[in-house]
Amino acid sequence: MKIIEAEVFQVGEPASAGGATWAGNSILLRLTTSDGLVGWGEAVPTLRVQPVIQSLHEVARVYRGKDPLDVERNWHEWHRHDFYLPVSFESTTAVSAFDIACWDIMGKHYGAPIHKLMGGTFRDRIRLYANGWYDGCVSPEDFGGRAKKYAGMGYTALKFDPFGSHYDSIDRAGLEQAHARVKAVRDATGGRVDLLIEHHGRFDPNSAIAAANALEEFDPLFMEEPVHPENVEGMKKYRSATRLRVALGERLLTKEQALQALRDGLADFLQADITNIGGVTQARKVAAVAEAFGVEMAFHNAFGPIQNAATLQVDACIPNFLVQESFYDCFPQWKRELIRDGTPVVGGHSSAPDRPGLGVDVDERVLEEHRVEGQEYFDPEEPVWVVKGTWKEF
Repeated sequence: MKIIEAEVFQVGEPASAGGATWAGNSILLRLTTSDGLVGWGEAVPTLRVQPVIQSLHEVARVYRGKDPLDVERNWHEWHRHDFYLPVSFESTTAVSAFDIACWDIMGKHYGAPIHKLMGGTFRDRIRLYANGWYDGCVSPEDFGGRAKKYAGMGYTALKFDPFGSHYDSIDRAGLEQAHARVKAVRDATGGRVDLLIEHHGRFDPNSAIAAANALEEFDPLFMEEPVHPENVEGMKKYRSATRLRVALGERLLTKEQALQALRDGLADFLQADITNIGGVTQARKVAAVAEAFGVEMAFHNAFGPIQNAATLQVDACIPNFLVQESFYDCFPQWKRELIRDGTPVVGGHSSAPDRPGLGVDVDERVLEEHRVEGQEYFDPEEPVWVVKGTWKEF
């Protein structure tokens, strides 16, 4: 069996501001084999859609003609060719998409879901935390009302960014606003929901420490990326000055980078991204390294339905699982329709699909209806990583 075709799809919907740009982007990969099997992968789009698409075409030159079952050999062949793989997000996300698609093919070839091929099921139900639920929320009342809704849907953990438009530093007024928003979420959910505080890696160490001191009373499950991710010494300063638990890792590109973060004691929980770290093959290795350090996994999972399906497959089989990020109930409708709602959320939990491979079918009609071209929507006033409509003060 050989890979004979690699097709790249940019899918999305028109941006609210109109024009030739696009919002809600996903980048999908379809591999077809010589015996007719099809595998799907996904790559990271965040303001890098065009470079990532080009990288996928570059990786295709290595994978085309290869046996998709040889996931280790194929990954190392790309490693041999791409001199900058360890430091190139475009390279790692492209090869991640190919690896995910190959595992999808492998499962279909053997007639088993991916988690069965990786050692079997460790858990049947996967606890989720909701993200994306607070779009348009600015005031504490906005946050509290929306949090109550999602807690009512069965979620036992909610992640949110309470810091408005503050970047690098945050003043006393910003800390008071963040405190009010977090308090509103805690009060609206009766203290029964774990609070996960998203920082988006935006602060210098002193400001991050000030935020920790302001929010410590709420006992968050974790503070996510409190310091600019490249500032390793600043992160060490944060760790020595605070008692709160830390989660990070979505911007790690290799298992070696993950090892260094763990060895430096930077994280209590690791958030590697399966579409960024090297696909299923490398994600499983990172989880094993984290297990050796007594660190639990909470995979980053913010993009599309193929990424979500692949991540759930890994969640199902690792012993050191904490909780899984989920945008599924906040996806635009077409993203759920794209996989025929194949990974539903029930009472704040999901299950890894038990059909072969990723366990989901792609609706070709929806795929064609949402094919787009060009650069994604860009808002100079609100970075793409912000949950829409929250880059404001009240």
